[in-house]
Formats: sequence, C-alpha cells, structure tokens
Amino acid sequence: MPIAQLISPQALDLKKEQPGLVILDCRFALEDPDYGQRSYSEGHIAGSSFADLERDLSGTVVRGVTGRHPLPNPDDLIERLQAWGINPDSEVVLYDDGPGAFAARAWWLLAWLGKRDGVFILDGGLKAWHAAGLPLSLDAPGKERSTFTGEPDASLVLSSEQLQQRLDQPDMTLLDARALVRFKGEVEPIDPVAGHIPGAQCAAFTDNLGGDGRFLPADQLKQRFAAKLADRSPTELVAYCGSGVTACHNLFALCLAGYPLGALYAGSWSEWINDPARGVARGE
Repeated sequence: MPIAQLISPQALDLKKEQPGLVILDCRFALEDPDYGQRSYSEGHIAGSSFADLERDLSGTVVRGVTGRHPLPNPDDLIERLQAWGINPDSEVVLYDDGPGAFAARAWWLLAWLGKRDGVFILDGGLKAWHAAGLPLSLDAPGKERSTFTGEPDASLVLSSEQLQQRLDQPDMTLLDARALVRFKGEVEPIDPVAGHIPGAQCAAFTDNLGGDGRFLPADQLKQRFAAKLADRSPTELVAYCGSGVTACHNLFALCLAGYPLGALYAGSWSEWINDPARGVARGE
C-alpha cells in the first residue's frame, strides 16, 4: 500500500461510520492560534477529533534554540494518538481547511513513528467537503483509547548540524517549501531574518495543488520534482520550510509522485537563523 494516499469527500462520506476509522481535524491558522479549536467547535466532519498544530503536533518552543514548531516529544505524541483511538491497523483520515499543509504534518508524524499504511489526506480538505454539499457535525467523537506504540525513525530527520555538514555535498537536493518571495528574501512576514539556506531550491508547497485546491495528478507531480532533482538520487533529498510544517506537504507530494519518503529538516528556517554563523542566501 502506498505511504501517501488521498481520499475524496464522497469516499470519506461513505466510510465515515466504518469501525476503526479515525478522522483528525487539523485546522490551524498562524495568525490566529485558536482558530482551529474554535472552528472545530462550530462544526466538523462527523466522528473527527481535533488535532492542534501547536498543542498536539509540535513540541515546546525554546527561544533562540528551536524553530517555531519543533517536533513533539514522541511519548507525548503517542499519548495523543492513543487518546484519539489510533491503533496500528487503524485507517486514519486527516484534513484541514483545504491546502493540506497541517494535515500533511500529522501524516508525516505518523510516518515518523512507523504508521505508514492506511493514512489518507482528504483531497481539497474541508473546502472540498463543503463543495460536495456534505454536512458537518457538532457531536464529540467518542473514541476509545487505543494501545498505539511507535518508535521515531531517526533517518527521516536532520538536525541543523547534520544539514550544515551536508550543504557542500553535490548529491543532496534541498527543497524550501515557502513562497518564492520569502525564499528570495524579498518579503519575510514571520521570521526575523529573510532569505534561504544556501544551496536550496524553492519548491513552494502551493504548487503541488491545482486551481481547485486538490493535489495535482501523480504524473504532474513527478515532472515537477524530477526537474528539482535533476540527476540526483531522491534518497538524498531534504525538505524544509519556515518551521517544519509545509515541508511535510512536499514530502507527501513526492510520495504521491512515487518517490521514497525524504528527510525533513524539522527545525527549518526559523531554527536555522538562530545561529548567525549559519549561512543565509538571498535571491534565486
């Protein structure tokens, strides 16, 4: 079974009462951290639990050390997965408002802990759900605690020190998921330093989507990333973004295209710039 899978609103509607299915609402807004919980309380897909990016899908921020959304402590994350009722054989559907960035973060965390089959992202998210004329619910999910266990896969994560050591290696492909204007350092609305990690290529995560907000077909994604990889091995690919969230969207899209799951520089730009000795590049 492929590690990256999409599900349509219609297909989810048909199976939302399926025993063992777990649905996570991953809505979030950087400019309004309470937006997700508030929106979930106002209506969500029936049976879904709420997964908050900062409280559930990230760890503790240490100013001047970590990025804005460090990886959660694995034991804490496993406890949350258990509370949501996720078992090793569960089918899991993840959604957010539509682009899939926050859902992809949850997908990557599950893969990091070893849950790599039966995990789907709702293609087009809640926007597509609404467009299909499907209803929302106010009911609590009522899931029983599970016995999920997992171990973090260290091969999927790079530290800033490990990335620094690899910057001069010609076989590495380093992809930055932020918008081109942020990559070039022309605009920086969030972090105190503008620019990108030397040697990176801009691969804005929004370009994984079509005009309808759904993921592009696999062959188009393949063409997109083949151009970024050139003749380099996809096993040497590293993804990053502003804080380790939208980079997961690129990793999901790469897997949709048939590439292996690449590594994440989880601290990303917001961690990289904590040390002024680390290089900063601007422009193309």
